[in-house]
Amino acid sequence: MPNKPKILIADDEPNIRMFVRANLVAREFEVLLAKSGEEALELAEQSLPDVIILDINMPDLDGIEVCRRLRAWTDIPIIMLSVRGDDSDKVTALNEGADDYITKPFSIEELLARIRVALRHIVSLEAHAPVVKIGDLEIDLAKRIVKRSGVVVRLTRTEYRLLAFMAANIGKVLDHTLILHTIWGPEYGQEKEYVRVFIGQLRRKLEDNPLDPRYFVTEPGMGYRFADPT
Repeated sequence: MPNKPKILIADDEPNIRMFVRANLVAREFEVLLAKSGEEALELAEQSLPDVIILDINMPDLDGIEVCRRLRAWTDIPIIMLSVRGDDSDKVTALNEGADDYITKPFSIEELLARIRVALRHIVSLEAHAPVVKIGDLEIDLAKRIVKRSGVVVRLTRTEYRLLAFMAANIGKVLDHTLILHTIWGPEYGQEKEYVRVFIGQLRRKLEDNPLDPRYFVTEPGMGYRFADPT
């Protein structure tokens, strides 16, 4: 974890902002506060926080639109907050680029755990084979660069982590629990929609036909396999 990580909290509820800020400052985080979507966008661009905690329901711009605009230029981890816990809301947030989702009310321990996951860096990914080439994909694990037919493809941080993990396990069936534990952390295990959404995002960015994938193959009842189409 970086020294004194910088966290941006964007929520229109003063009590939430103050509660989270007090607890994070007490744990040696630097905290920025935004009470609207527009203010969150401005602070994110000016300050480049390490993690953004973003409420879905805010005045002027809702969190989903803020997330969409952020993802146009940055892969800063985004944790969405909402009083709604429906799977459809989670899927919408994840599809727009969020890395994680917490339903209000939440405990500070849960939020801290999610922040730690967001700050976790990729380590020791196949040091003996830093460049993986499969079909028209080239994955430079050392430089964190992904190319498709020679063209660089921009991935979010979580998309890249998932791709790198699967590329390091070519041909192996990876079940949902293993993927969740590896990419999000050991406290995750029931959020299968996270895996489904992020696999779908990788298919859209890296497959010729996302509906008939060559690389990200579904193994019914088991999980997913990163396949070599050759």
